Amino acid sequence: MKRSVTLKRTDLILSAGTLALVLFAAAAVAATGSTDEFVAWAWARHHNVLSWYIRPLFILPFCYLAYRRSLWGIVLTVVALATSMFWFPSPEHSSSAVNEMLVSEREYLTANWTLWKVLIALLVPLTFAALGLAFWSRSLLWGLAVVNAAILFKIAWTFLFSTEAGAMSHLPAAVLGLVVCDALILYVMRKIRAGSSEHSLPEEHHG
Repeated sequence: MKRSVTLKRTDLILSAGTLALVLFAAAAVAATGSTDEFVAWAWARHHNVLSWYIRPLFILPFCYLAYRRSLWGIVLTVVALATSMFWFPSPEHSSSAVNEMLVSEREYLTANWTLWKVLIALLVPLTFAALGLAFWSRSLLWGLAVVNAAILFKIAWTFLFSTEAGAMSHLPAAVLGLVVCDALILYVMRKIRAGSSEHSLPEEHHG
């Protein structure tokens, strides 16, 4: 019991420390007056579609770490997801469809923020909170529902606010992420149920 309390306390300290480091780094960039330069640098790298393909896959470690009830793991995964847009070098050439997608995204983000846009933006942290809660409480079925709802909403948002060509350029990454996440979560659910059935067999036979 004492070891469990110590681990939880360490988890909280590491989580708070990680968030503090992220906030410190953001404040340091803002203090140097190089925010615009950093955003331009990151946005250029965002044109690399490899970041589009890996981003949905961060759902898997997020779900696993929530299932293991590792708060620090969850925080690290969210930080990795947020920074993944500039992990890869900016491409020498981008297709017109990719450019259309990113132009639409940039226009959306830089336009006036109305109430409905704020509410849509709040869906992002709320979705991760719901996803974390579902797997933290070991409710894989609810977690699977949240994953599908989140990715399908993202696909719908892309088609609504981007051009058709731009949305189609984003669609393969979103669909691949959805298929991989669904397949692995369903596989884990099946393994858990199979394990539960095996443990219950001796009791049923004994009865």
